[in-house]
Amino acid sequence: MSIRNLEYAVKPRSVAIVGASARTGSVGRAVFENVVTAGFEGEVWPVNPKYQELSGRRCHARVADLPGVPDLAVIVTPAATVPGLIAELGTLGTRAAVVITAGLTRENGLRQAMLDAARPHLFRIIGPNTLGLMMPPIKLNAGFAHMAARPGGIALVSQSGAIASSLIDWAAVNDVGFSHIVSLGDMADVDVGDWLDMLAGDAKTTAVLLYLETVSNPRKFMSAARAAARIKPVIAVKAGRHEQSAKAAATHTGALSGADRVIDAALSRAGILRVSGLADLFDAAEITARFRPLETARVGVVTNGGGAGVLAVDRLVDLNGSLAELAPATLERLDTVLPPTWSHANPVDIIGDAPPERYATAIEAVAADPGADVILAINCPTALASSLDAAAAVASLTKDGKVDGKPVLACWLGEHTAREGRRVLQEAGVPSFATPADAASAISYLSGWSRAQHALLRVPPAHSEETTGDRHAVRSIFRQAAGEGRRMLTEPEAKAAIAAYGIPVPETIIARSPEEAEEAAGRLLAVSEKVVVKLLSKTISHKSDVGGVVLDIDTPDVARTAAETILRRVQKTPAVDVEGFAVQPMVVRKGAQELILGMSRDPIFGPVILFGAGGVAVEVMDDTAIALPPLDDVLAGDLITRTRIGRLLAGFRERRPADQAAIVSALNGLSQMIVDFPCIAAMDVNPLLADADGIVALDARIAIDPARVEESGPNADLAIRPYPSGWDAGFTGKGGRYRLRPIKPSDVDLYPEFLAKVSTNDIRLRFLAPRLTFDDDMLRRLTQLDYDRDMAFVAISEPSGELAGIGRLSSDPDRTAAEYGLIVRTDLQGQGLGKALLTLIIDYARAERIGRVEGLVLAENDRMLAMCRKFGFKVGFLPDDPGLCHVSLELQ
Repeated sequence: MSIRNLEYAVKPRSVAIVGASARTGSVGRAVFENVVTAGFEGEVWPVNPKYQELSGRRCHARVADLPGVPDLAVIVTPAATVPGLIAELGTLGTRAAVVITAGLTRENGLRQAMLDAARPHLFRIIGPNTLGLMMPPIKLNAGFAHMAARPGGIALVSQSGAIASSLIDWAAVNDVGFSHIVSLGDMADVDVGDWLDMLAGDAKTTAVLLYLETVSNPRKFMSAARAAARIKPVIAVKAGRHEQSAKAAATHTGALSGADRVIDAALSRAGILRVSGLADLFDAAEITARFRPLETARVGVVTNGGGAGVLAVDRLVDLNGSLAELAPATLERLDTVLPPTWSHANPVDIIGDAPPERYATAIEAVAADPGADVILAINCPTALASSLDAAAAVASLTKDGKVDGKPVLACWLGEHTAREGRRVLQEAGVPSFATPADAASAISYLSGWSRAQHALLRVPPAHSEETTGDRHAVRSIFRQAAGEGRRMLTEPEAKAAIAAYGIPVPETIIARSPEEAEEAAGRLLAVSEKVVVKLLSKTISHKSDVGGVVLDIDTPDVARTAAETILRRVQKTPAVDVEGFAVQPMVVRKGAQELILGMSRDPIFGPVILFGAGGVAVEVMDDTAIALPPLDDVLAGDLITRTRIGRLLAGFRERRPADQAAIVSALNGLSQMIVDFPCIAAMDVNPLLADADGIVALDARIAIDPARVEESGPNADLAIRPYPSGWDAGFTGKGGRYRLRPIKPSDVDLYPEFLAKVSTNDIRLRFLAPRLTFDDDMLRRLTQLDYDRDMAFVAISEPSGELAGIGRLSSDPDRTAAEYGLIVRTDLQGQGLGKALLTLIIDYARAERIGRVEGLVLAENDRMLAMCRKFGFKVGFLPDDPGLCHVSLELQ
């Protein structure tokens, strides 16, 4: 993960175009002319031995002949020349290049040769095979797009040059400006994660748009996306939504967790809002940049045309939106100001002759309703009233696009008549759309972004205190299978493994012969009405496919007959290894829902969890949802609600709700197994019966990688790094005993009391300026971290559980340096808590291979500066601010 030297690409003072040309129709000419005509104010040096000059500028024969070191090179030469040029430029001192040239592939070795030439110089390469790079705020157009873009606050990162070019064209007509436009090409070096990391810290970028075709480094992508999405909206189109997944493995889950479902889960977990089309990118960027995410998006519709209102509602429902249920007081208020023929419901149809004043009074009434979160104003042109005047009335009501603090969106239908009205609304900060469907989609972006932000802020633990498994027992099972050269566990082994992680299973007796099956059935029938006999085989995964399951057995002799029948059936199947039979109680739970819990490995994002409707028709039902591990109660609950069967589990008619807590516990148990055991290749629990009395797993399959059985968790294959268990420490001070551990999301509840006991001066010393309040959003961000780059340790007083101190570490993406911060409750200072927290911070930084720990300390903060000197920090004053000291400790 690295943004090192990318600053030379985005803020160059000089640009060399290697391969610049005067030949009509050549890429070299297009690139050179784009750089020159865009008005780039730095040095521009063409390089091509064929020319003495180009467009009045001296053209240099070789890179070595350049009059200075270009910050950025743009290479448009034959593929075979590129590695040598990279080496020359690196030796000269250049550190970044846009390689527009195509044809540098793994197969011909040129791609690797280029990277090998770049590596000694930490030389960054955008491309190859790219449209180029555009930085409108500095008038840099280093590519062959057909037109330049105007400056603005949107960054576009595209894995397709053609798509980038098309979006530039569309943006020009719609008056949209950009801070960055980068076509990443083949991503030999710089990828989406790198650019997201850079954009997260770019103050001029207010929103990020992504066009994705693949993700090359999932953990880097997820970490960078989560960092950016915490600060600004990140909106993505991912192509290939209907691409079929790879062939199913030995579990149902492999067939059900197709690649696009995983992408959807990953983007959501990263806090990215996914939209379906290119035009949606800009609508979503406008809406999310203008309004905060909404917990709920209950819509109040005010329209002068009933049909338009119905169309808006249809689309809202399609997008899982909801219509506000207006309160009786609101309906009474509307009765007093609207004609008797108004709709008396939401949508509020104010009739086709509605003058501007009627729009205003209706919108004010609906906005005042506590059940409405968003207002959608719709206008259809009529000869009875002016659409423009109606727009002006709506615009005059709003402040920053809101009425009573609630977002207002508009849909002025038509074109000739509506165009001017939309302009008036847009200038007042009211997003305006041409169709009810477009407006409804825009509203869905607010609620979708909110859901993504909630998922972004969840960081489940590596070892949940609520979900603990018997790792020793499960590893023994895996070792047994691996020792026999098996990848697939038998059903009894798989059930024993999931039972060790808290998923209930029925009692199973292993019978090696039909006679033993008869005996086992006799024992179980003493406590159960019926039993089941199943084939026990190390080579057959889906037993029902070969007739290896017999149900409804009510006597021991029938059990023996069933076992004999199974033997005859499987003898017809070649290469079947029969170990015996599994005899179990027949679990009959009338009204219980059949569920599936599963895990498979996505080729990009690694382990993924599946939940949905189970049973033998699981693929036909196709009612499943995907999530990335690790999970917690909230994420597991979200996973359940994203399925149709999740609604059935909530209860209906005479059926009581299923025990959702037990289902959530099972999902957390499955998640914990995945975290603990990197060797798990695939798993499904199907069916898992669930009703009001709890859950029970009737069947389970687990496939492992025998070569990885001895690997310990946390699982490095996870796309999201779990809570860093193993960093707990004890500390005894003068005031008592403290537990030092990594911060958890639940620690947000400890902050108010902690802050109340920290003096205003200590707050000023910690944050380098006075601070009176910490809002809920900030507290959540302080406690819900991405542990790939941020860490905070808390000191918890024992046994009270109060928060006593916090040490924080925030690393740059390269892990070159990490900034630390430290605060101890005012009444608990002087007993060594600060020293203990700083020690833990430094130890953690060393373990994470961070090169340097540094920080800013007020010059008057004598105690902190003294402690830094004791730890070996270098202390120096900032030249431009003598009131601040910079402290740094080299670790690597």
